Amino acid sequence: MPYLIAADVPQSSAGQRFRSLVQSGGIVQLPGTHNGMAALQAKAAGFKGLYLSGAAMSASMGLPDLGIITVDDVAFFIRQIARASGLPVVVDGDTGYGEVLNVMHMVRCFEDAGAGAVHIEDQILPKKCGHLNDKRLANARDMAAKVAAAARARRDLYLIARTDAAASEGLDGAVARAKLYVEAGADAIFPEALTSGEMFREFARRMGEVPLLANMTEFGRTPFFTASEFQDMGYRMVIWPVSSLRIANKAQANLFAALKRDGGAHNLVSEMQTRAELYELIGLKEYESLDASIVQTIVPEAS
Repeated sequence: MPYLIAADVPQSSAGQRFRSLVQSGGIVQLPGTHNGMAALQAKAAGFKGLYLSGAAMSASMGLPDLGIITVDDVAFFIRQIARASGLPVVVDGDTGYGEVLNVMHMVRCFEDAGAGAVHIEDQILPKKCGHLNDKRLANARDMAAKVAAAARARRDLYLIARTDAAASEGLDGAVARAKLYVEAGADAIFPEALTSGEMFREFARRMGEVPLLANMTEFGRTPFFTASEFQDMGYRMVIWPVSSLRIANKAQANLFAALKRDGGAHNLVSEMQTRAELYELIGLKEYESLDASIVQTIVPEAS
């Protein structure tokens, strides 16, 4: 049943539910979902938490991932994904959209919109995708101040600090920054763009019991690993941030090419979600039943 009209709406906050997921053992698998439909499909596949990527949001708006989108833009995506699925969503908070006060504003807005967790990174603007070259890092203590501000502003939001330092400061620099961010109040650490299993394992060894998030993006610097392999290397969360958008974009490109080539979509019908499948996923019947149970025509009595 769709979350909006489900009878078992959770009473605890998204942040509390996400924290419980991380603490429940195993590795929390978080597919990227760039809109409400993707969120419904991921939930139907059995996932218990979701991820909202800044790169996917930007690309879905026709923009590059350079820190262009705003807090309000992201809150729109959070609301639709959290409302559609009812699952806790980990949100890409980029650099926090400014300095300390801006970070606090971001945390309040994201939590109000329904986010379960957020990560902020130690780049400076214009930020880049973590797997690109020439990223510029913030001063470690300036980043720690942002983490502390985020921790102060939240109610239950799970706070993940991302460090992009491995590329320019090596593993030693990334670990030193990560430990500083944990001291400042981060619940977990996201080491971005590690390039080998050895690096993942060594980072986890040095961080001890701190929960860690791994990024399994395609076409980046990280080799392919499965969720179970990341778990064996010491990681508690894994994201596939842009996979759903990439698949959807490729399918759309094929559709538009076929429309231009064939003058219609008749040759691609077998690759489409059917009307019945769509209506079942979005819960059309349940919404219609709910509407009928609430809205009833009352005939006015004659005067």
